[in-house]
Amino acid sequence: MRWNASAGPGFRARGAPPNVAVMAPIPTPPPEPQDSPDTYVGLEASSAERRAREHGWSTVRSLPPGAIITMEYRVGRLNFEVRDGRVTRCWKG
Repeated sequence: MRWNASAGPGFRARGAPPNVAVMAPIPTPPPEPQDSPDTYVGLEASSAERRAREHGWSTVRSLPPGAIITMEYRVGRLNFEVRDGRVTRCWKG
């Protein structure tokens, strides 16, 4: 049978081919820089950010102590907790 336009959107006439959804493949994220977050602790915030970008981190986030943040893991993101202009804590994601 053929498609039946009078059946309305989303409805098929008897014997019509099934709708098949094809999803795109999940992309492979690029590898993270081989860089230890501990090396940034104690650095001045602007120097730490510059160094992180030079080492290949695509996103660098500076946060005040106790900031409320989302906790999803983002490949390529480096987080700094900054107090008095210096990095006091650093973590990936």
